[in-house]
Amino acid sequence: MHRRDLISIWFLIGVLLLVYGVIILISALAVTPAQPTAMAEFHAGIWWGLLLTLVGAGYCWFFRPGRP
Repeated sequence: MHRRDLISIWFLIGVLLLVYGVIILISALAVTPAQPTAMAEFHAGIWWGLLLTLVGAGYCWFFRPGRP
């Protein structure tokens, strides 16, 4: 088996981070809690969703299969 046939574990981690980031971001934007939590004005779900999405997209881009 050639090295080009293998998929990097970092690519798979990037896909996982990307999926989790999109799920967290969508849920943070779509769902309004019935009772606000402490420090809700910082919108932690939106920030973490964005961060995970960007990191996951970066990993997917940098470690994509067939990259020269």
